[in-house]
Amino acid sequence: MKRREFLRSAAAGTVAGAIAAPAIAQTPGQIRWRMATSWPKSLDTIHGSAIAFCDRVTKMTQGALTIQPFAAGEIVGGLQVLDAVQNGTIECGHTLTSFYFGKSPAYSFDAGLAFGMNARQQNAWVYEGGGMKILRDFYAKEGLINLPIGGTGVQMGGWFRKEINSLDDLRGLKMRIGGLGGLVFAKLGAVPQQIPTADIYPALERGTIDAAEWIGPYDDEKLGFVKVAKYYYTPGWWEGSASITGLFNAKAWAALPSHLQEAVEAAAAEQMMLMVARYDARNPDALRRLIASGAELRGFPQSVMDASLKASLEVYKELSDKNEDFRAMYESWKTFLNNSNGWFRIAEQRLDTFRFGAPRF
Repeated sequence: MKRREFLRSAAAGTVAGAIAAPAIAQTPGQIRWRMATSWPKSLDTIHGSAIAFCDRVTKMTQGALTIQPFAAGEIVGGLQVLDAVQNGTIECGHTLTSFYFGKSPAYSFDAGLAFGMNARQQNAWVYEGGGMKILRDFYAKEGLINLPIGGTGVQMGGWFRKEINSLDDLRGLKMRIGGLGGLVFAKLGAVPQQIPTADIYPALERGTIDAAEWIGPYDDEKLGFVKVAKYYYTPGWWEGSASITGLFNAKAWAALPSHLQEAVEAAAAEQMMLMVARYDARNPDALRRLIASGAELRGFPQSVMDASLKASLEVYKELSDKNEDFRAMYESWKTFLNNSNGWFRIAEQRLDTFRFGAPRF
């Protein structure tokens, strides 16, 4: 099977008949929900995390609540998950909320912002730094309940068909990148494209786009990008920590008994730890395999990094001036980030810088 056919098949799935009914049959005393994800089945890290979450809920509730996961395209497309949860087509979804930046830039905050927090800092802001309350207030207005449900850690900077040596090389470059990062790239002269996962490879292969970012080595290897774009850049500065969000229809959530809500929250928190662990464990070997397959590692030039940071701060100011929800979240997020950076600079950075440059054990 050709690669593009494989990816489309993975995203589309084969269970159309199983989802034709408006809801899954259930016996008295049992609750059956459906969860749509934004991911193809082939990605055993991120879609696999949704499966693990659903299995965990079933076990923790002894079957009182069962959530059935569906890959992108099986119920709705990967970029339509939020709408489907919001309008009650399904009870919950597993997605990256920055996909919905066009609806409101405030959706970026529980996913991750350009030059923002790393995974630990993001979790600290959400769980202990006031982030959860301000996020919940926003989602309540959207008829949704949000739960952090996983994360990828810092991502790679993406696959490019040509080298990036200066800002001039970004002008007119068509890149698969969405959300706030896409807005920053547009300021630098690039042309951002929002493309579903299964369509990235064929778009790169045909030259419809010149570059694409996804997550990191383990997933990127599965999607085959090294075959059509050999320059692999770092870092993915537009998402210092790409956190995955579980979205729940507010009415469905309110109807759930409190002990089942707590089970869902516990299973989601567990995946926050486990998904990052999977990526951290699998990315090193995958990166070595990609390099052996012809990937050429590159770092974004300092001039590009400096210009990207400057453009990001301009975008934050513009969005804060236009959007009240974004402004409220940004003030909380920025205050926590600056305070946290001071501590990480004193302790984490000094040790990490030394360790990464020291001889191997």
